[in-house]
Amino acid sequence: MKEATCKAKVIGTIVSFGGTLLMALYKGPALSVMGSSTTQPQNVNNNTGNHWIIGTAFLLIGCAGFSAFYILQVITLRKYPAEMSLATWVCFVGALQSSIVAFFAEHHHPNAWSIGWDTRFFAPAYAGIVSSGVQYYIQGVVIKSMGPVIVTAFNPLRMIIITTLACIVLSEKLYLGSIIGAVVVVLGLYLVVWGKSKECQQRIMPPSPANDIPPEDQRQLPVTAPRNNRNNDNNA
Repeated sequence: MKEATCKAKVIGTIVSFGGTLLMALYKGPALSVMGSSTTQPQNVNNNTGNHWIIGTAFLLIGCAGFSAFYILQVITLRKYPAEMSLATWVCFVGALQSSIVAFFAEHHHPNAWSIGWDTRFFAPAYAGIVSSGVQYYIQGVVIKSMGPVIVTAFNPLRMIIITTLACIVLSEKLYLGSIIGAVVVVLGLYLVVWGKSKECQQRIMPPSPANDIPPEDQRQLPVTAPRNNRNNDNNA
């Protein structure tokens, strides 16, 4: 059974990764769903605005960084099992690094530091509270209780959520490839969760007493010594 659960997790991870690539690389025909726009933006065919090489490089760097972060989080939680405190330290260090980078990148534009009651305030607040603080705390709890497999398996759902919100809120076009890739991601995620749940059930269920007895002992019959009634009669 352990081999089946391991195979399910490996196959589910590969399927989820394939669905993510399908959503990113294959578009297909555009669909009009939930008020999504079917008009072509003006700068889509403008090659000067599409930095595919730089964007791909940054995506690869981001994936490698997230992978290293998950590994470091697992190692840290084993020695420092405090999810809330760890999330606070991660957010503090991240805010400090972002402030230093923003200071050097925007030192010629002081207006970039201005805050108003619009997206300039709500977007950073949402990114800091929900996308950073709440996310890191939940990740720490899940990693501590169920391991890093579940956390990394749910990452492809981000693309599905982003595609859905972009279609509803921003009225962007929805492509057939996004729907097919989303279905493939959900199937792969189901395999991973199924394998992990079966593995947890095996750890919780206690072994049966019959399984603890070796097969050689089960085959042997009890041997009892017969009573020596004749010796007792002679002594009497």
